Amino acid sequence: MQTLIKIFFIFLFYWIGDYLSYLMGGFVPGSVLGMLLLFLALQTKIIKVQQIDAPARALTDNMGLFFIPAGVGLMAQLDTVMANWWVILVAVIVSSVLVIASVAYVQDQMERRRK
Repeated sequence: MQTLIKIFFIFLFYWIGDYLSYLMGGFVPGSVLGMLLLFLALQTKIIKVQQIDAPARALTDNMGLFFIPAGVGLMAQLDTVMANWWVILVAVIVSSVLVIASVAYVQDQMERRRK
């Protein structure tokens, strides 16, 4: 029963994020909003890590499985990918640099806050 409650907390934040996404007209995906809300709840200690630890670990341990449908879809559209490879390459490079920079900034801010 304890595991079901932990899974419920994860899905609760997903559903809240999905509902907010619906209210915003789908501008930001609900799963992203749900993760952001869960992160904020963990940071503000509204939700404790012990309340979601086991299902969260199971999901992250098997994260590779979630990329299989995207990979299959990519292979199904290989002609489109090959026609626009340079645009995709630029988008990947720019987004990777932005993600690395933003993660470094957030990590630095979190470490400063702990000190």
